[in-house]
Amino acid sequence: MKTFLSLSLLATLALARPDSPPPSYAAAAPAYPDEPAKYTYSYAVKDDYTSNNYGANEDRDGYATSGSYYVALPDGRLQKVTYSVNGDGGYVADVTYEGEAQYPEVKPYSPQLLLTSQVLRVGEWGESVTAVNYYYYLFCGPK
Repeated sequence: MKTFLSLSLLATLALARPDSPPPSYAAAAPAYPDEPAKYTYSYAVKDDYTSNNYGANEDRDGYATSGSYYVALPDGRLQKVTYSVNGDGGYVADVTYEGEAQYPEVKPYSPQLLLTSQVLRVGEWGESVTAVNYYYYLFCGPK
């Protein structure tokens, strides 16, 4: 009897084994042509309100790449970088500046302290609000 059960179990396991691996449901890997890269891009931002002024452009055809970018510096100058890369020649950049640096006079910092307990207004629940409490409410309180 034990032999019959062992043979039955062995036959069941042998018949339950799949003949091939399970099917793959993944998408086929995309095939890209083997050709050199070729692209052009550019962008620019000029916002007078925030004093942002920057941009870039680049052209690439195979291993030859050239482009430039610029940015307005905090001292008022405009920094421009023109670059090129050609194969194994490396990255060659030319950096120029337009305008003159402006350094405004530094004024020493002096905080304005409110040292008073004068009641400015009555709060929502009837509590009195002093100047120090009102400062806390404006800058640290609920938003």
